Amino acid sequence: MSSVLETATNPRDLKRVVIEPVTRVEGHGKVTLLLDEQNRVHQVRLHIVEFRGFEKFIQGRPYWEIPVMVQRLCGICPVSHHLAAAKAIDMFVGARKLTPAAEKLRRLLHVGQMLQSHALHFFHLASPDLLFGFDSEVERRNIVGVIAAHPDLAVQGVKLRKYGQEVIRHIMGKRVHGTAAIPGGMNKALTATERDLMRRDIAQVVAWSRAAVALSRTVFETSEHSPVFGNFPSNHMSLIGEDGELDFYDGGLRARDAEGATIFDHVDYIHYNRHIREEVKPWSYMKFPFIIGKGEADGWYRVGPLARLNTCDRITTPLAEAERQGFRAAAGGGLQHATLAYHWARMIEMLHAAEEIERLLDDPDLLGTDLVTRGAKALEGVGVVEAPRGTLFHHYKINEDEVVEKANLIVSTTNNNQAMNEAVRQVAARYLDGKKLTEGLLNHIEVAIRAYDPCLSCATHALGKMPLQIELLDAEGLLLDRLVKGADGTLSCEPV
Repeated sequence: MSSVLETATNPRDLKRVVIEPVTRVEGHGKVTLLLDEQNRVHQVRLHIVEFRGFEKFIQGRPYWEIPVMVQRLCGICPVSHHLAAAKAIDMFVGARKLTPAAEKLRRLLHVGQMLQSHALHFFHLASPDLLFGFDSEVERRNIVGVIAAHPDLAVQGVKLRKYGQEVIRHIMGKRVHGTAAIPGGMNKALTATERDLMRRDIAQVVAWSRAAVALSRTVFETSEHSPVFGNFPSNHMSLIGEDGELDFYDGGLRARDAEGATIFDHVDYIHYNRHIREEVKPWSYMKFPFIIGKGEADGWYRVGPLARLNTCDRITTPLAEAERQGFRAAAGGGLQHATLAYHWARMIEMLHAAEEIERLLDDPDLLGTDLVTRGAKALEGVGVVEAPRGTLFHHYKINEDEVVEKANLIVSTTNNNQAMNEAVRQVAARYLDGKKLTEGLLNHIEVAIRAYDPCLSCATHALGKMPLQIELLDAEGLLLDRLVKGADGTLSCEPV
């Protein structure tokens, strides 16, 4: 498996195509493509041009502030950052193992987060491409078009997300950026009234989630793009439970290569940096992690829904497990490498989250009031969870005054960085004709990126309203064509 970042021998003799920024994702990024006169792709780069800086301004703060601070990284998956940070600071107070009530509250909070985030991405951001086609009319290919053409489906998407947000609200006090996890546990018990309110609609949520899985599977299996659109072998990594089961909240790290062979297994995540290293590129603010044992060129990997279904041995809830088996069977029993399979895997995970919510709401430990534990103190802590987009690492060191001295965050999209570059390279090589640029062609490239549901800045979702300009130059650097998308989504061809 070669590196996805191929350097052109003489960039000045190549045509350069620039897409800036990428739309319908979180944050700001751009794509550059270098092509020769025969339109062969020599280089593809996904540039992250936005600087986050959280690792620096966390320094100097009391450690107990971290879970509340870092969730401001994202308005869509704040719970993931909140819990990863909480697991890290648990180690400062010697609480690697929580009370049953505290752990199950955190788990319920986390699957509520999974449900709402997966619903948002599939129904609001991805479904216009999947339902109408990658190069369908731009005026139609958006959430408003989905509402008009598939009103029942759109309503289900809204209500699924709303239910997940309500689970978060009951535990954190707010749907976005509330408080819940504290060093060693949780700050509030769940009441029977709150539990019963969540029980009321869960059966419908499970039913809608099953329907979403069926839809995503049908779209994948009937799409002419699925076998060839960003379909490439790669390594995969995720957390897995003690028995190899899918586990969003805790477990050990497992990595498999493209053929399914195990690279490492049940690794204690506090030792993640013995197995993963981050490379820095001068043209991007996002790092490039790789598995040390496989080297920089071959060690890049994928995380997220696709990787989790490829690395786990089973899912603990019956409906989702049946769907997982169908998912793996579709790949001939081996690993599934198709980029568009991310959407199918994401809906299987949403179904699992709904089933897990139903199971946890029937667990008597959930209403327990013993919420905090303590043990031997430490000056270093690592917390890892499976965020909606993939494995999320939070690593902190504090001094004797309990102030943060060092922080390292590897967010899910960072783990997928090189994989997204490879997906764009393959899609560009297959679909870019190099002669006449169209909005549909531009969207093919963005569809490849959107399948990963990237959070380029760990900020809020941008629903396709960012401006975009793409230019095509010939081998002598002469501008051949320019297409501009305005902030209101309108397209214009500017004179060359």
